[in-house]
Amino acid sequence: MAVPRRRGYRRWASNLDMYRKVPIDLLEGTKRGSIISFLAMSTMVVLFFMETISYLNSDSLKTDVTLDLNTEAKVRVNFNITMMDLSCDYVVIDVVSQLGTEQNVTSNVQKYSLDAQGVRDRYKGRNKDQNDVILSDELVTESIEELHANGEDAVSLDPEMLAEAAKDHTYLFVDFYASWCSHCRDLAPTWEVMAEAMAEAAMNKVDEQLMKEHKEYGHVHPDEVSEEEYEEAMKVELPVMIGKVDCVMHKEMCFQQQIWAYPTLRLFIEGRPAADYKGDRTVLEMIHWLSAVEEAHKKGIGEEEFNIKVADEIAREILDVEETKDEMTAIPNRPGHGAGSGAHKEWAEKMKRYRTRQNAAKAWNDEEHPGCQLSGFLWVDRVPGNFHIQARSASHDIVAHMTNVSHEIHHLSFGEPYVKNDILSGKTNYATPKNFAQTLAPLDGNVYVNHNEHEAFHHYMKVVTTQFTDPYKIVPGKKTANRRGSSNPLAYQILSSSQLSYYRSDIVPEAKFSYDPSPIAVYHRKNSEKRWYDYLTSLMAIIGGTFTVLGMIENTLHAAMKKRK
Repeated sequence: MAVPRRRGYRRWASNLDMYRKVPIDLLEGTKRGSIISFLAMSTMVVLFFMETISYLNSDSLKTDVTLDLNTEAKVRVNFNITMMDLSCDYVVIDVVSQLGTEQNVTSNVQKYSLDAQGVRDRYKGRNKDQNDVILSDELVTESIEELHANGEDAVSLDPEMLAEAAKDHTYLFVDFYASWCSHCRDLAPTWEVMAEAMAEAAMNKVDEQLMKEHKEYGHVHPDEVSEEEYEEAMKVELPVMIGKVDCVMHKEMCFQQQIWAYPTLRLFIEGRPAADYKGDRTVLEMIHWLSAVEEAHKKGIGEEEFNIKVADEIAREILDVEETKDEMTAIPNRPGHGAGSGAHKEWAEKMKRYRTRQNAAKAWNDEEHPGCQLSGFLWVDRVPGNFHIQARSASHDIVAHMTNVSHEIHHLSFGEPYVKNDILSGKTNYATPKNFAQTLAPLDGNVYVNHNEHEAFHHYMKVVTTQFTDPYKIVPGKKTANRRGSSNPLAYQILSSSQLSYYRSDIVPEAKFSYDPSPIAVYHRKNSEKRWYDYLTSLMAIIGGTFTVLGMIENTLHAAMKKRK
């Protein structure tokens, strides 16, 4: 009985062969099969390479989105805000949430009184990367037609001229504009005056050099130099060439330059686009910016001769401005540190332009418009709410139409401040996406100006908890260790928007900051868990998948060709 059983086992084992061989006489090679085989091998090689790179670079960023497991009852709000036209005597901070209201918060909040001079310099000297910049220079009183009466100094450029100008001049400042753009038309006289200042600076330098050569070496007198030679010398000595491009006429060029808004003021350095100017569109502010760029660029290449400063002096003469560059850009660190009577007068005039009040007949007095800087932090409930800054007094009735809550946000963030500092310094190994630190305080550096009565800016912030760990390893209900040195600190990303709100005539305006904690949390971590057998499995999948897919394609082609025959 044992012999038949052993024979049955051998028969079953021989039938189990999964790798049966086809006699080579039955195989037929085709040109199509060779092409598909080559394609299969190429595909596998590429996929092998990409999979290997992915395995070796296993410390990639992995992001998960889940319900917020943060059990903290409160969150810290860090702020540093300057109220530009509100006295510290009346400034209060209120916190309102669904769990209650806390008025006139004073704990952990510091106030610094700023006199009118301090407000003025901070207001002028801020870094303005938003849409409240001065759109044209009111010191330029002539129209563009009057300025063009003696010729154009801002050169109109076409594609060929732009390329040539960028090649011939170290610094080329170009206004990309559209003829239908009202802001562009407002800027045109300012742009022409700046070009005139640059041309006059070059002219003065050429005359000075020619006179020096005439006296020392007996060269030809400046008055006897030919016009062509003089123009060539002017091109060499021009501090910055000022040009303009009409994007209505040259649509293709503006598309290539990626001009998405008008006017776009772009600086080219040594033939390459360097930066777009986004500050106040006044002659002196733009020249100050160009001077700073020139200084940084030339110091980087070891040069110490700065030419744009000469244009700054000439522009002051053209505009009849007595205040120096240092006085205009100085930011005082203490009350009483001023820039002189000229600066004081100019500040008053600027503030008049910014505040189009109905009671403008009343003379402006700087002493009536002090400012207040508030800094510190608040502990707020992790529920939707807001904190707002407004004028209120227990012994005074505040006049609504006199309340101006224009403000500058130096810093506003949620959570412990060390988290952002550690990320920026690179001291930690937190896994974060690119520009993550900017999302922690997106309002920093912005200025919000109220031009009229009964209005104020309101800010809306969606606050998203962010951690740096695997969410599936967090124990529900366990309190997060949110202190320095923790491997999993809490960070809070902010999605913000701001809008101008209007008030009834009997309501005192307030600068309002609304926050809404998101129920969804984001978790960033390094994805370093890929194992060697995952890698091998992926390689086998590549082989099998490639043969299967291309085999199906080959069989389909074979059947189609056979049917056609």
